[in-house]
Amino acid sequence: MARVIVVGAGVSGLSCAVRLLEAGHRVDVVARDLPLETTSAVAAAIWYPYRALPQDRVTAWSRTTYDALARLAEQDGTGVRMLPGTEVHATAQADPWWLPAVPGLERTGLERTDRVPAGWAAGWTFTAPVVEMPTYLRWLTDRVESLGGTLTRLNLRDLPPGGDVVVDCAGIGARLLAADLSVVPVRGQVLHLEQVGLDRWWLDGGGDDRGDGAARPPTYVVPRTADIVVGGTEEEGDWSRTPSPEAAAEILERATRLVPALAGARVLRHRVGLRPARPAVRVERVGRVVHCYGHGGAGVTLSWGCADEVARLVGTSSADGAAKP
Repeated sequence: MARVIVVGAGVSGLSCAVRLLEAGHRVDVVARDLPLETTSAVAAAIWYPYRALPQDRVTAWSRTTYDALARLAEQDGTGVRMLPGTEVHATAQADPWWLPAVPGLERTGLERTDRVPAGWAAGWTFTAPVVEMPTYLRWLTDRVESLGGTLTRLNLRDLPPGGDVVVDCAGIGARLLAADLSVVPVRGQVLHLEQVGLDRWWLDGGGDDRGDGAARPPTYVVPRTADIVVGGTEEEGDWSRTPSPEAAAEILERATRLVPALAGARVLRHRVGLRPARPAVRVERVGRVVHCYGHGGAGVTLSWGCADEVARLVGTSSADGAAKP
Protein backbone atom coordinates (compact mmCIF):
# COMPACT_ATOMS: atom_id res chain seq x y z
CA MET A 1 0.00 0.00 0.00
CA ALA A 2 1.39 3.40 -0.98
CA ARG A 3 0.89 6.74 0.69
CA VAL A 4 -0.45 9.01 -2.06
CA ILE A 5 -0.87 12.76 -1.94
CA VAL A 6 -3.40 14.07 -4.46
CA VAL A 7 -3.00 17.75 -5.30
CA GLY A 8 -6.29 19.34 -6.35
CA ALA A 9 -9.85 18.96 -5.06
CA GLY A 10 -11.85 19.43 -8.24
CA VAL A 11 -13.62 16.60 -10.00
CA SER A 12 -10.34 15.11 -11.32
CA GLY A 13 -8.55 15.12 -7.98
CA LEU A 14 -11.49 13.70 -6.05
CA SER A 15 -12.17 10.99 -8.65
CA CYS A 16 -8.51 9.95 -8.59
CA ALA A 17 -8.59 9.89 -4.79
CA VAL A 18 -11.63 7.61 -4.79
CA ARG A 19 -10.06 5.13 -7.21
CA LEU A 20 -6.78 5.09 -5.29
CA LEU A 21 -8.56 4.52 -1.99
CA GLU A 22 -10.58 1.71 -3.55
CA ALA A 23 -7.26 0.16 -4.63
CA GLY A 24 -6.11 0.12 -1.02
CA HIS A 25 -3.78 3.10 -0.91
CA ARG A 26 -3.60 5.71 1.83
CA VAL A 27 -4.70 8.97 0.24
CA ASP A 28 -4.53 12.58 1.39
CA VAL A 29 -6.00 15.30 -0.84
CA VAL A 30 -4.48 18.78 -0.50
CA ALA A 31 -5.69 21.83 -2.39
CA ARG A 32 -5.73 25.60 -2.28
CA ASP A 33 -9.42 25.58 -3.24
CA LEU A 34 -11.89 23.25 -1.58
CA PRO A 35 -14.30 21.37 -3.89
CA LEU A 36 -17.11 23.94 -3.99
CA GLU A 37 -14.56 26.69 -4.74
CA THR A 38 -13.06 25.01 -7.80
CA THR A 39 -13.70 25.45 -11.51
CA SER A 40 -15.50 22.11 -11.34
CA ALA A 41 -18.19 23.73 -9.19
CA VAL A 42 -18.95 26.22 -11.99
CA ALA A 43 -19.29 23.63 -14.76
CA ALA A 44 -22.60 23.03 -16.52
CA ALA A 45 -21.32 19.46 -16.34
CA ILE A 46 -22.99 17.72 -19.23
CA TRP A 47 -21.02 14.75 -20.55
CA TYR A 48 -19.40 16.02 -23.73
CA PRO A 49 -15.78 15.76 -24.97
CA TYR A 50 -14.90 19.45 -25.35
CA ARG A 51 -11.51 21.16 -25.75
CA ALA A 52 -9.64 17.93 -24.99
CA LEU A 53 -7.19 15.91 -27.11
CA PRO A 54 -5.86 13.48 -28.35
CA GLN A 55 -8.98 11.99 -29.84
CA ASP A 56 -8.18 8.32 -29.27
CA ARG A 57 -7.34 8.64 -25.58
CA VAL A 58 -10.14 11.11 -24.93
CA THR A 59 -12.66 8.79 -26.59
CA ALA A 60 -11.58 5.88 -24.38
CA TRP A 61 -11.59 7.93 -21.18
CA SER A 62 -14.96 9.44 -22.10
CA ARG A 63 -16.58 6.05 -22.63
CA THR A 64 -15.33 4.79 -19.28
CA THR A 65 -16.71 7.89 -17.60
CA TYR A 66 -20.04 7.67 -19.43
CA ASP A 67 -20.55 4.16 -18.10
CA ALA A 68 -19.49 5.12 -14.56
CA LEU A 69 -21.81 8.13 -14.47
CA ALA A 70 -24.69 6.07 -15.86
CA ARG A 71 -24.28 3.72 -12.90
CA LEU A 72 -24.08 6.62 -10.47
CA ALA A 73 -27.33 8.00 -11.91
CA GLU A 74 -29.04 4.93 -10.46
CA GLN A 75 -27.96 5.93 -6.93
CA ASP A 76 -29.71 8.52 -4.76
CA GLY A 77 -27.72 11.54 -3.67
CA THR A 78 -25.05 11.61 -6.37
CA GLY A 79 -26.48 14.51 -8.37
CA VAL A 80 -26.14 12.55 -11.64
CA ARG A 81 -29.05 12.16 -14.06
CA MET A 82 -29.30 10.71 -17.56
CA LEU A 83 -31.09 13.20 -19.82
CA PRO A 84 -31.86 13.21 -23.55
CA GLY A 85 -30.79 16.15 -25.65
CA THR A 86 -29.76 17.39 -29.07
CA GLU A 87 -26.65 18.96 -30.53
CA VAL A 88 -27.60 21.09 -33.53
CA HIS A 89 -25.66 22.17 -36.63
CA ALA A 90 -26.25 24.77 -39.30
CA THR A 91 -25.03 22.36 -41.99
CA ALA A 92 -24.71 18.60 -42.38
CA GLN A 93 -21.82 17.18 -40.35
CA ALA A 94 -19.83 13.96 -40.34
CA ASP A 95 -20.21 11.69 -37.33
CA PRO A 96 -18.51 13.13 -34.24
CA TRP A 97 -15.05 11.72 -33.63
CA TRP A 98 -16.15 10.65 -30.14
CA LEU A 99 -19.06 8.55 -31.48
CA PRO A 100 -17.69 5.24 -30.04
CA ALA A 101 -17.90 6.75 -26.54
CA VAL A 102 -21.66 7.27 -26.48
CA PRO A 103 -24.35 4.62 -27.03
CA GLY A 104 -27.47 5.30 -29.02
CA LEU A 105 -26.59 8.46 -30.93
CA GLU A 106 -29.29 9.17 -33.53
CA ARG A 107 -29.10 11.66 -36.37
CA THR A 108 -32.02 14.00 -36.76
CA GLY A 109 -33.00 16.71 -39.23
CA LEU A 110 -35.66 19.20 -40.16
CA GLU A 111 -38.30 16.50 -40.20
CA ARG A 112 -38.15 16.60 -36.40
CA THR A 113 -38.86 20.22 -35.47
CA ASP A 114 -38.90 19.25 -31.79
CA ARG A 115 -35.26 18.18 -32.15
CA VAL A 116 -33.87 20.72 -34.65
CA PRO A 117 -35.25 24.23 -34.06
CA ALA A 118 -35.53 26.93 -36.71
CA GLY A 119 -32.16 28.28 -37.83
CA TRP A 120 -30.36 24.93 -37.77
CA ALA A 121 -30.38 22.23 -40.43
CA ALA A 122 -29.33 19.04 -38.71
CA GLY A 123 -28.13 17.50 -35.50
CA TRP A 124 -27.87 14.38 -33.42
CA THR A 125 -29.72 13.27 -30.33
CA PHE A 126 -28.44 11.09 -27.51
CA THR A 127 -28.82 10.57 -23.79
CA ALA A 128 -26.00 12.06 -21.74
CA PRO A 129 -25.09 12.20 -18.07
CA VAL A 130 -25.88 15.61 -16.58
CA VAL A 131 -24.20 16.30 -13.25
CA GLU A 132 -25.33 18.82 -10.65
CA MET A 133 -21.86 19.73 -9.48
CA PRO A 134 -22.45 21.05 -5.94
CA THR A 135 -24.27 17.81 -5.06
CA TYR A 136 -21.76 15.64 -6.92
CA LEU A 137 -18.69 17.28 -5.39
CA ARG A 138 -20.18 16.77 -1.92
CA TRP A 139 -20.84 13.12 -2.81
CA LEU A 140 -17.25 12.66 -4.00
CA THR A 141 -15.91 14.32 -0.86
CA ASP A 142 -18.05 12.07 1.33
CA ARG A 143 -16.86 9.05 -0.65
CA VAL A 144 -13.21 10.01 -0.13
CA GLU A 145 -13.74 10.44 3.61
CA SER A 146 -15.80 7.27 4.00
CA LEU A 147 -12.94 5.30 2.44
CA GLY A 148 -10.48 6.77 4.93
CA GLY A 149 -9.03 9.61 2.87
CA THR A 150 -8.48 13.17 4.06
CA LEU A 151 -9.01 16.59 2.49
CA THR A 152 -6.96 19.59 3.62
CA ARG A 153 -6.75 23.16 2.42
CA LEU A 154 -3.10 23.91 1.61
CA ASN A 155 -1.62 26.66 -0.52
CA LEU A 156 1.34 25.13 -2.39
CA ARG A 157 4.20 26.73 -4.32
CA ASP A 158 5.54 23.35 -5.46
CA LEU A 159 4.35 19.78 -5.54
CA PRO A 160 4.63 18.41 -1.98
CA PRO A 161 7.72 16.40 -1.02
CA GLY A 162 5.95 13.85 1.19
CA GLY A 163 4.28 10.58 0.27
CA ASP A 164 5.38 7.69 -1.90
CA VAL A 165 3.51 9.10 -4.90
CA VAL A 166 2.14 12.54 -5.69
CA VAL A 167 -0.82 12.79 -8.10
CA ASP A 168 -0.93 16.21 -9.76
CA CYS A 169 -4.56 17.16 -10.47
CA ALA A 170 -3.94 20.89 -10.07
CA GLY A 171 -5.78 22.00 -13.22
CA ILE A 172 -4.77 25.54 -14.17
CA GLY A 173 -2.41 25.43 -11.18
CA ALA A 174 -0.19 23.02 -13.10
CA ARG A 175 1.30 26.07 -14.83
CA LEU A 176 3.07 26.71 -11.53
CA LEU A 177 3.24 23.35 -9.79
CA ALA A 178 4.36 21.38 -12.86
CA ALA A 179 6.13 24.36 -14.51
CA ASP A 180 3.97 23.69 -17.57
CA LEU A 181 3.28 26.90 -19.47
CA SER A 182 1.38 24.97 -22.15
CA VAL A 183 -1.58 24.99 -19.74
CA VAL A 184 -3.69 28.06 -20.45
CA PRO A 185 -7.01 29.30 -19.07
CA VAL A 186 -10.07 29.26 -21.30
CA ARG A 187 -12.55 31.54 -19.59
CA GLY A 188 -16.12 30.25 -19.45
CA GLN A 189 -19.04 32.37 -18.31
CA VAL A 190 -22.47 30.92 -17.54
CA LEU A 191 -25.83 32.07 -16.25
CA HIS A 192 -28.19 30.17 -13.99
CA LEU A 193 -31.84 30.68 -14.93
CA GLU A 194 -34.96 29.67 -13.10
CA GLN A 195 -36.25 26.24 -14.10
CA VAL A 196 -39.11 26.71 -16.58
CA GLY A 197 -39.98 23.04 -17.01
CA LEU A 198 -37.12 22.10 -19.33
CA ASP A 199 -36.29 18.40 -19.24
CA ARG A 200 -33.77 17.99 -22.09
CA TRP A 201 -30.45 19.64 -22.89
CA TRP A 202 -29.53 21.57 -26.04
CA LEU A 203 -26.13 22.31 -27.53
CA ASP A 204 -24.85 24.34 -30.46
CA GLY A 205 -21.15 23.50 -30.54
CA GLY A 206 -20.18 26.80 -32.16
CA GLY A 207 -17.22 26.91 -34.53
CA ASP A 208 -17.88 28.21 -38.03
CA ASP A 209 -20.35 25.68 -39.44
CA ARG A 210 -22.72 28.45 -40.50
CA GLY A 211 -20.31 29.01 -43.37
CA ASP A 212 -19.52 32.68 -42.71
CA GLY A 213 -16.00 31.98 -41.44
CA ALA A 214 -16.63 33.68 -38.09
CA ALA A 215 -15.77 31.59 -35.06
CA ARG A 216 -18.67 31.24 -32.64
CA PRO A 217 -18.52 30.14 -29.02
CA PRO A 218 -20.59 27.13 -27.98
CA THR A 219 -24.13 27.65 -26.74
CA TYR A 220 -25.49 25.17 -24.24
CA VAL A 221 -28.67 24.90 -22.23
CA VAL A 222 -28.45 22.31 -19.46
CA PRO A 223 -31.46 21.73 -17.18
CA ARG A 224 -30.93 20.82 -13.54
CA THR A 225 -33.56 20.06 -10.93
CA ALA A 226 -33.84 23.61 -9.56
CA ASP A 227 -32.32 25.77 -12.31
CA ILE A 228 -30.97 25.81 -15.86
CA VAL A 229 -27.31 26.49 -16.70
CA VAL A 230 -26.77 28.38 -19.96
CA GLY A 231 -23.50 29.35 -21.59
CA GLY A 232 -21.07 30.09 -22.72
CA THR A 233 -17.79 31.69 -23.70
CA GLU A 234 -14.37 30.31 -24.62
CA GLU A 235 -11.89 33.15 -24.11
CA GLU A 236 -8.42 31.64 -24.26
CA GLY A 237 -5.79 33.36 -22.15
CA ASP A 238 -8.31 35.41 -20.14
CA TRP A 239 -7.77 35.09 -16.38
CA SER A 240 -10.71 37.23 -15.25
CA ARG A 241 -13.25 35.56 -12.99
CA THR A 242 -15.51 38.62 -12.99
CA PRO A 243 -18.77 38.12 -14.93
CA SER A 244 -19.21 40.45 -17.89
CA PRO A 245 -22.69 42.00 -18.25
CA GLU A 246 -22.17 42.28 -22.01
CA ALA A 247 -21.21 38.61 -22.31
CA ALA A 248 -24.17 37.63 -20.14
CA ALA A 249 -26.60 39.47 -22.40
CA GLU A 250 -25.09 37.85 -25.49
CA ILE A 251 -25.18 34.38 -23.94
CA LEU A 252 -28.81 34.80 -22.97
CA GLU A 253 -29.72 35.96 -26.48
CA ARG A 254 -28.01 32.92 -28.05
CA ALA A 255 -29.56 30.52 -25.55
CA THR A 256 -33.06 31.93 -26.09
CA ARG A 257 -32.67 31.63 -29.84
CA LEU A 258 -31.76 27.98 -29.36
CA VAL A 259 -34.48 27.31 -26.76
CA PRO A 260 -37.30 29.88 -27.09
CA ALA A 261 -38.92 28.61 -23.89
CA LEU A 262 -36.21 30.50 -21.98
CA ALA A 263 -37.62 33.88 -23.01
CA GLY A 264 -38.38 35.86 -19.89
CA ALA A 265 -36.79 33.35 -17.51
CA ARG A 266 -35.40 34.99 -14.39
CA VAL A 267 -31.59 35.10 -14.05
CA LEU A 268 -30.58 33.67 -10.68
CA ARG A 269 -26.81 34.11 -10.75
CA HIS A 270 -23.70 34.55 -12.91
CA ARG A 271 -20.61 32.34 -12.69
CA VAL A 272 -17.17 32.25 -14.33
CA GLY A 273 -14.67 29.38 -14.45
CA LEU A 274 -11.23 28.97 -15.97
CA ARG A 275 -10.96 25.74 -17.95
CA PRO A 276 -7.41 24.28 -17.87
CA ALA A 277 -6.66 23.77 -21.57
CA ARG A 278 -3.55 22.14 -23.01
CA PRO A 279 -2.57 20.82 -26.46
CA ALA A 280 -3.05 17.31 -25.02
CA VAL A 281 -4.42 16.03 -21.74
CA ARG A 282 -1.48 14.94 -19.62
CA VAL A 283 -1.84 11.61 -17.85
CA GLU A 284 1.58 10.09 -17.26
CA ARG A 285 4.03 9.10 -14.54
CA VAL A 286 7.37 10.87 -14.17
CA GLY A 287 9.31 9.41 -11.27
CA ARG A 288 7.20 9.65 -8.11
CA VAL A 289 4.74 12.10 -9.71
CA VAL A 290 1.66 11.08 -11.69
CA HIS A 291 0.32 14.02 -13.70
CA CYS A 292 -3.38 14.27 -14.52
CA TYR A 293 -4.34 17.70 -15.85
CA GLY A 294 -5.12 19.71 -18.98
CA HIS A 295 -8.69 18.40 -19.37
CA GLY A 296 -9.94 21.61 -21.01
CA GLY A 297 -13.73 21.72 -20.94
CA ALA A 298 -14.05 17.97 -20.34
CA GLY A 299 -13.03 17.50 -16.72
CA VAL A 300 -16.26 15.74 -15.74
CA THR A 301 -16.40 13.87 -19.06
CA LEU A 302 -12.92 12.37 -18.60
CA SER A 303 -12.89 12.06 -14.82
CA TRP A 304 -13.40 8.35 -14.19
CA GLY A 305 -11.48 7.22 -17.27
CA CYS A 306 -8.46 9.28 -16.23
CA ALA A 307 -8.83 8.21 -12.60
CA ASP A 308 -8.69 4.55 -13.63
CA GLU A 309 -5.50 5.23 -15.58
CA VAL A 310 -3.97 7.12 -12.67
CA ALA A 311 -4.70 4.17 -10.39
CA ARG A 312 -2.93 1.87 -12.84
CA LEU A 313 0.07 4.19 -12.98
CA VAL A 314 0.29 4.30 -9.19
CA GLY A 315 -0.11 0.54 -9.00
CA THR A 316 -2.64 -1.66 -7.22
CA SER A 317 -1.17 -3.10 -4.08
CA SER A 318 -4.12 -4.23 -1.97
CA ALA A 319 -7.45 -3.74 -3.69
CA ASP A 320 -10.19 -3.71 -1.08
CA GLY A 321 -12.94 -4.93 -3.36
CA ALA A 322 -15.03 -1.79 -2.95
CA ALA A 323 -17.78 -1.47 -5.49
CA LYS A 324 -16.91 0.95 -8.27
CA PRO A 325 -19.38 3.39 -9.79
